[in-house]
Amino acid sequence: MSDTPALPAVSRVWHLISRPVGRPVPEDFALVEEELPQPDEGQVLVRNEYLSVDPYMRGRMSAARSYAAPYELGGPMAGGAVGEVVASRAEGIEPGDHVLHSSGWREYAVVDAPRAVKLDPDAAPLSASLGVLGMTGLTAYAGLLRIAAFKEGDSVFVSGAAGAVGSQVGQIARLKGASRVIGSAGSDDKVRLLLEEYGFDAAFNYRNGPVRKQLRAAAPDGIDVYFDNVGGEHLEAAVGSLNRGGRIALCGMISGYDNTEPAPGPRNLGRLVQTRGRMEGFLVTDHHDLRPRFLEEAGAWIRSGELKYRETVVEGIENTLEAFLGVLRGDNIGKMIVKL
Repeated sequence: MSDTPALPAVSRVWHLISRPVGRPVPEDFALVEEELPQPDEGQVLVRNEYLSVDPYMRGRMSAARSYAAPYELGGPMAGGAVGEVVASRAEGIEPGDHVLHSSGWREYAVVDAPRAVKLDPDAAPLSASLGVLGMTGLTAYAGLLRIAAFKEGDSVFVSGAAGAVGSQVGQIARLKGASRVIGSAGSDDKVRLLLEEYGFDAAFNYRNGPVRKQLRAAAPDGIDVYFDNVGGEHLEAAVGSLNRGGRIALCGMISGYDNTEPAPGPRNLGRLVQTRGRMEGFLVTDHHDLRPRFLEEAGAWIRSGELKYRETVVEGIENTLEAFLGVLRGDNIGKMIVKL
């Protein structure tokens, strides 16, 4: 690679320096400077432009065994990112190309070419590939249509419905012919967003009273599908409102991510026997075969204005941690994005 004077000598990178106990605090992390990495054969150097911060990252901060390897102490964090290729030693990817990759939480990243997905910046905003047209959108699509086996006429309840995944689940259900779409959110402003912009039939603020009572009022005839982003009280309430043959897709349980002791499970699981109900957890990484169909459908919905999305944008690499902590607090509306 020839020298490029415009490139800096160092790149800032977020490191995990201690494993959080309970809610993460700034002292668990450090923003450090590292020598600018150089690509080897088959690699590209990317200047990141947008970073994704997501709830699942909290699990990777723990040493506990999980579906993804934990972040290493004293090592860099990682996550979805989009950036411009500034140097390439890989065929088919040239400087100036934009790519999606998984080496976020840093300003510059060396990426193996097979792990870099080329993007067309004219087809959609680059940040959309981290949200509505990325892992977030595919999570909603696969969870609702494959795991929950949604069918036209179903009544659907979504928790965390103003978030990046939940807002798309509710809209896709509506576009696919749900008889009723109900969402929960953590503020009255978010409830209004669900009703007025995303087209939910009913929504409630879970902070205003027991979820069980609010859900029964919003879905007096019960629910056929529950898409779970929250767990805890929401999951127990959904099991209690499940109709015969109902399905529950377990996507995330953010209400318990900071618990220092295992959270109790729903106390009414016997209802799954009575209703012949089904509950299944899933990971989006197991459903990449749906991506072409998802991109075709979601892209058409976005172009027509039928599928709406929001992004909460935080600027600056130095604010990445605060953006992540904001996701855990529920500060974001739609997808939380860090713009560098």
